[in-house]
Amino acid sequence: MAAAFVVLFDSERAKRRERVFRDRSNPLDTFNDTEVVARYRFPRRYIFELVDLVQDKIQHPTTRSYAIPSHIQVLTTLRFLAKGEYLSEVGDLHGISISSASRIVTSVCSALCESLDNVKFPETNEDLAKVKEDFYQLASFPNVVGAIDGTLIPIQGMTGDEEPNLICRKGFSAINVQGVVDANLRFSNIVVRWPGATHDSFILQNSSLPNIMRRVNGWLLGDSGYPLRKWLLTPFVNPRSPQEQRYNNAHCTTRNTVERAFGVLKSRFRCIHKTGGSLQFAPEKCIKIIECCFRLHNKAIDARTPLIAGNEPVQLYQNNVAYQGLDNDGIAVRQRVVQRF
Repeated sequence: MAAAFVVLFDSERAKRRERVFRDRSNPLDTFNDTEVVARYRFPRRYIFELVDLVQDKIQHPTTRSYAIPSHIQVLTTLRFLAKGEYLSEVGDLHGISISSASRIVTSVCSALCESLDNVKFPETNEDLAKVKEDFYQLASFPNVVGAIDGTLIPIQGMTGDEEPNLICRKGFSAINVQGVVDANLRFSNIVVRWPGATHDSFILQNSSLPNIMRRVNGWLLGDSGYPLRKWLLTPFVNPRSPQEQRYNNAHCTTRNTVERAFGVLKSRFRCIHKTGGSLQFAPEKCIKIIECCFRLHNKAIDARTPLIAGNEPVQLYQNNVAYQGLDNDGIAVRQRVVQRF
């Protein structure tokens, strides 16, 4: 009986999966500066800054051997965000398992969102004057404090009652993100929470921007899908005079900054562009990853980090469906602005 027990115990132990200790060599010791930026979107010094910023949040005490270092966790996350690769490939590159890579991406993105407080709308007179001057240099459009638009971030489909809400106007599951940028392509306000079927005007109405703009002396520029408000100017759908056409031209050139900002954002972080597939997580996790990309984009803009990527240009499509709601209370303001042109 004892011999049979020993044989059974040895057999069960043989079936157990042995722990695999992968080679976690530091990629920063292998690549040069250009290669590091191409693969992780930031130079070494800024990657170390990010590690120091979130280390306390992602490096938990453990009694297990060979814990994953914080710098490997940050590099794994940056590689996933930059390339939009499968978690299996990201894990293999950094010597970790798929499950660890999934957990790491989620925890590091959450830590970065908490630590990078760099999406702020300018409200001081000095900051507003600087933003207005930068916008004015583009096409002589006065008093502009931001350009606003929405963009669709593809995510994996889901079943259930929430599925129709995620299907956007282009036919795929997505998160509809609202962004406001300055003339330097830096995001000053973002809303990352609404499913793809939500209209841009609804997101605007239920955001903090209306309250912010009531305190600010300036205008946002938006496309025709937004309402014409006293603080949000839209183009003429059918311009009837040379002045209105010149207004439209200046409006388009100035507002184009938000289109360019979304293009740079999606080129820098391919995980949120459709060429990188779609985010294969639950909507709640996708929202945190998307927000993290916006905050890292702002850090890259502040650091003047070059965008080194050999991908095709990101194509963006403007919403040309004119707003048909009742909030068009900015007609008189727009007519006064037209007289400048």
